[in-house]
Formats: sequence, structure tokens, C-alpha cells
Amino acid sequence: EARNSNMRHRPIGLGVQGLADVFAMLKLPFESPAARTLNKEIFETIYFAACTASKDAAIAEGAYSTFQGSPASEGLLQFDLWGMNEHSGRWDWESLKAEIVENGMRNSLLLAPMPTASTSQILGNNECFEAFTSNLYVRRTLSGEFVVLNKHLVSDLIAEDMWSLEMKNDILRHKGSIQGIQRIPEYIRELYKTTWEIKQRHVLDMAADRGAYIDQSQSLNIHMVDANPAKVTSMHFYGWKQGLKTGMYYLRTKAAADAIQFTVEASTKQDQTVGGLAERADDVDSLEAIACSLDSPDDCLMCGS
Repeated sequence: EARNSNMRHRPIGLGVQGLADVFAMLKLPFESPAARTLNKEIFETIYFAACTASKDAAIAEGAYSTFQGSPASEGLLQFDLWGMNEHSGRWDWESLKAEIVENGMRNSLLLAPMPTASTSQILGNNECFEAFTSNLYVRRTLSGEFVVLNKHLVSDLIAEDMWSLEMKNDILRHKGSIQGIQRIPEYIRELYKTTWEIKQRHVLDMAADRGAYIDQSQSLNIHMVDANPAKVTSMHFYGWKQGLKTGMYYLRTKAAADAIQFTVEASTKQDQTVGGLAERADDVDSLEAIACSLDSPDDCLMCGS
């Protein structure tokens, strides 16, 4: 039955990962208008390419069997169903629609951005379209625990000649946030806000922007500090009014206050290089450089005891 349904409708699910990495490399704060525009244009481009490829496959192998009678067979794509007709101008949608009406599509559904939790770790990217959850965290595996740092942040701090053991300890003490470290330039602090520090209504707005080009749905997580029923209800209704199919995949919460970090050194010599973490920007991509230092194990959170 499942095979029969899939062969009749032939849905597929394309997704993304590393959107936050793209913003960091382009120096676009997650909440900036430029990031919001780029987010929309990325998904418009993916949807256009997917529709084009599905149309070409239909020419070669035939349309999926239930294509006739679908919105696409009448020249209506996902954004038409949302009533959204303002595009970037990069792509010729009208010509593509005409070709789809004439030739059909091989797939009934195309885009379904998923969490990408495992593959993002394997490939070294941030998860799906989310903001950075933290700029420093500990990853636990069968071979041990590894400190993972935001490589883009480390590169920017190295460029500012600010990366040191003291800085690493400050980030650790602030639970992966840099907003309370005032000596870090404001533009860097703005660029590396964690998802806990970004207004969730902005997250929902960006989800709605790309939603016009997502014909299945997206795994949208909401991160809320000190959540309560009123906040959650307000967020649900806001997402619903924006037209989101999935207003909330997971609700992730944390308390407003954190425990005092007694075991983290408050200060060290400013010019001391972080043992094994990074001495140059190009070291940051190396997992070995991030995870371990054989030369100075006492400075490494994994090996020091």
C-alpha cells in the first residue's frame, strides 16, 4: 500500500543545512533584513530548480499518475496557493508554469526541510535553517567528550587578535553565549547571537517567507526562555496567522537563570593561546585541532584532569 501510494504520487523531500553558516560567512546577523531577504531567495531558487528538474523528468519518463487535476496541472505552484506573487526577479516563473502545464511534473511534492541533526554533525554545518544553538558545547560520543566551538566565531576573534584561553573560558562561563562579554565588538556579538537570543517571532517570519516555496512543510523548532502557556499560545497563533503548516516541530525551553560556574577559571593570561583549539583561522576546520591537544593536554577540556 505504501509503495503503491509513493509510485502514484512520487513525493520527494529536499532540505537544507547550514543556513546560519552562510549568514556568518557573509557577515549577516540572523535578524537583519539582508538575511531575511537571502533566506527567501535561497528557497525560491531551490524550489525553482526542483520544479524544473521534476518537469524535465516528466518529459523523459512521464508525469506522476495523479498529476492531472492537481494545482500544478492548472499552473498553480506553492506560492500561488499562498497568494504570494512577489519574487526576486531571478527566475522566469511564468515560462516554467507553462512548461509544467504542458509536460507535467514527475513528483507531486518537492521540498520538506528536515532537522538534519545527524548529517549536520557529520558535515560540520549548523542544523537545517536554524540559528546557532550555542557557540561552544560538549559533544559526547562513544570515544569520549569533545568541545565543539563555532568555527566562524573563532575565525573572527582570531582576526581581531582576541582569541585566548581567557576568551574561551568566558564563552564557557556564559554557556556558549557572547552577549555578556562586552570586550567583544558589537558587530561580532550581533552576528553570533544564539537561537535563545533571537526573537522567535523573527524566526516565524523567516519560516513564513520561505514557506511560500515549501510544498510539504518544514521542521521548525521554537526556542523559548522561561516558557509559560501564555507565551506558547501566543507563538502558536502567530505562526498560524502567518500561514505556517507546522507552527512548532519542537518547543525547546530553558530556565531564565543558570547555575553559577564555580569550576571555570574567571581569568587567565590574556595572551595565552588556547591549547589545541586554534592558532590560525585555517585551524578551525580541523576536528583534531578543536578536540585535542597532545602538546598541552592540561589546557584541553577533554584530556586535562
